[in-house]
Amino acid sequence: MEWVETTGRTTEEAKDHALDQLGVDESDAEFEIVEEPRPGLFGRIRGEARVRARVRPTAPRPKTERRDRRRRDDRPKSATSGHRPAEPDDGTAVATQATRATSAAPKSEEDTIMEDGQMAIEDVEAGATTFLTGLVEAFGMGGSVTASRPADGEIDVAIEGDELGLLVGPKGQTLLAIQDLTRLVAQRRVGPGSPRLSVDVGGYRQRRMEALRRFSLQVAEQVVETGTEKALEPMAAADRKVVHDALTDVDGVSTLSQGEEPYRRVVIVPE
Repeated sequence: MEWVETTGRTTEEAKDHALDQLGVDESDAEFEIVEEPRPGLFGRIRGEARVRARVRPTAPRPKTERRDRRRRDDRPKSATSGHRPAEPDDGTAVATQATRATSAAPKSEEDTIMEDGQMAIEDVEAGATTFLTGLVEAFGMGGSVTASRPADGEIDVAIEGDELGLLVGPKGQTLLAIQDLTRLVAQRRVGPGSPRLSVDVGGYRQRRMEALRRFSLQVAEQVVETGTEKALEPMAAADRKVVHDALTDVDGVSTLSQGEEPYRRVVIVPE
């Protein structure tokens, strides 16, 4: 992911602008402070804050963690069953064995890094799928859970079925909470550099994106006609990015974000 550079009256405001452009939560981004405002006379602030930001890249797990994992895998097998002693199933212990197959030839450090990075993605995907499958079953719903990887370091998990509105909630708030819980469960054993993970239910996110684009264009038309700016309702960073992107090439208007999370909103301004 390329870096974006933004400015603001404060460092936090510049970071918020960057998150709007990236369309991710702060936990999924990394920042570099390029310049901070300078104190002036009588307590006034001179200059602007400038930051660089990008979506946090996926990185392989630290070698120490990989060694710990190998030690766990090398535990003695049970004499009675021929298998390793069972561990409590916390919903994140499902991991693929595909990349663990080793050849007789020694592997280079680069091969090991690529292999562990792939294992991290597969671990998170398996953990998320297992957790959401259990969640659907706990609610007594007949939904199915599937995962895909639209880009390197990204995982999309979708729940499909009938009558899934309970998992979406008003304005998608329950879905956001489920996504946060899924990230917590699926990524906690991977650590820094975890793949980006998003959760959708019944295609809600795609429908919301399309509805936001249509709504944004309608509001932009009103702003052009009346010459009066319009503030939209508070939105998550990903939704604000949809609005900004939808109006980037629309003549006669520009967009900006105002407010603090969780009440930050997009304002459509006449040019």
